[in-house]
Amino acid sequence: MFRVLRAFWDDQRGIALILVAVMLPAIIGFSLLVIDFSRAANLHNDLQEGADAFSLAAAAELDGRSDSITRADRALATLVSNQYNFSTVGTLPGPQPLAAAGVTRRYLRSLPAADNLPITAANVITDEVAGARTARFVEVRVTPVGFAAIFPASFVTPGASDNWMIGAVAVAGFTSGVCDFTPVFMCNPYEMRPDGTNDAGNVTLEQAVTNPAVHRRLIELRKVGNGAASFPGNFGFLEPPEGIGNGAQALAQTIATSTPIGCYNSSNVATKTGQNAGPVQDAFNVRFGIGANGNHFDSAQYGPAANVRKGAIQTTGSTNQCASMNQLSFTEAGTMGLPRDATTPYLGGRMGDGNWDFAGYWSTNFGSATYPTSWDTTKPTRYEVYRYEISAGLVGTASTGGETGTPSASCQPPVTTVDRRLIYGAILNCRALEADPNVHLSGHSTDLPVESFASFFLTEPVPSTSEDASVMVELVDITGRGGQGTLDNFLRDEAQLYR
Repeated sequence: MFRVLRAFWDDQRGIALILVAVMLPAIIGFSLLVIDFSRAANLHNDLQEGADAFSLAAAAELDGRSDSITRADRALATLVSNQYNFSTVGTLPGPQPLAAAGVTRRYLRSLPAADNLPITAANVITDEVAGARTARFVEVRVTPVGFAAIFPASFVTPGASDNWMIGAVAVAGFTSGVCDFTPVFMCNPYEMRPDGTNDAGNVTLEQAVTNPAVHRRLIELRKVGNGAASFPGNFGFLEPPEGIGNGAQALAQTIATSTPIGCYNSSNVATKTGQNAGPVQDAFNVRFGIGANGNHFDSAQYGPAANVRKGAIQTTGSTNQCASMNQLSFTEAGTMGLPRDATTPYLGGRMGDGNWDFAGYWSTNFGSATYPTSWDTTKPTRYEVYRYEISAGLVGTASTGGETGTPSASCQPPVTTVDRRLIYGAILNCRALEADPNVHLSGHSTDLPVESFASFFLTEPVPSTSEDASVMVELVDITGRGGQGTLDNFLRDEAQLYR
């Protein structure tokens, strides 16, 4: 009898079933928790990915133009179609369109200094029409949706809810900038008024780089001397990149170099105040082989362009140095630089009509040399003529007065890696900026949105004797919509998440 009882007591067969039966509720409970957490995580991931995609799509349109918010809203409505699972929204099984969760947005001009600080009213754009140009960020918020748990929370805590809400928020911004650019700016000569007119014959900036008749208009980029300021204290220059230094000489060297450093953001350029003549004026002229030695412009990066024909010859001074402005004669018979337009009917005399004396220029400098026959039908831009002189081997051809486009051998070697007669700068919509109460253009101005970055062709040196010594240019190309693509290597466009 005792033997039977002892055998029964020592027999462990079937004990696993007992343990499983005891632990089964805990196993099932933990399994349900794992499933619920996985479902909740997947739902939140779906919503967050959707919010991220919505915000990036909208942010990519915030390029500082007047219609940026309109285009951003259109992107929100049409470019993204996300779905999500596991919520209690809707009656149909399976994935639900994210729009069913409710997506709201607000546009921001700035972000708090630290990520842990909340977005306040000071960051938010309230007038989305007037403030569209200053919109730099967009916050997309997915309205929280219901989530029903499988695990009965009320079993653990009486009265606890088995349902809760899950949402998502994303903040994205658009960064558009350029690198290797000259720190200069000009007010947009083609800026439109709200009524669709401007002072340039109602021509848009995009049309100015595609319409040949407009493309060859000569523009006064800036003045040196009286009346030079674009605004009080501002003479058309941007703050050079960090590490360049302050003062006129540092700015001049940044303008003069063929290897500029640093990048500019299209949403927050800053003006450089108080600099006008002197070294800055020389910075433009080294590109023509004028005064290229001395004045801190005595290294290879300040060399002249491959074609420096300018309608002037050296008449005085030593021949073993680069010519100075006071040693050049611009009135010598038989010399002719690229001439200005016949009339300047636009922008109060700061923009020409595009009608320049191509025939006189060609016959003075190249006689009977051939040129593209299409130029007899459609007059070329000055930049097209300048580039043709180089490609056709006409740089060394002497004019009737003896001038060639070849830089003096006593100058630094010509720069051939970049086109030294091109300068690159920012175009600002100054009229709209002046009307914005959040923008101040007098003195040192920061966080100025750029309408477009552009390349300009320097058509002539900057005279040193006139009080109205202008920097004269042709607009060559612009970045972004309407551009011809020649600036793509400079452009950096990126929409990125910030929160």
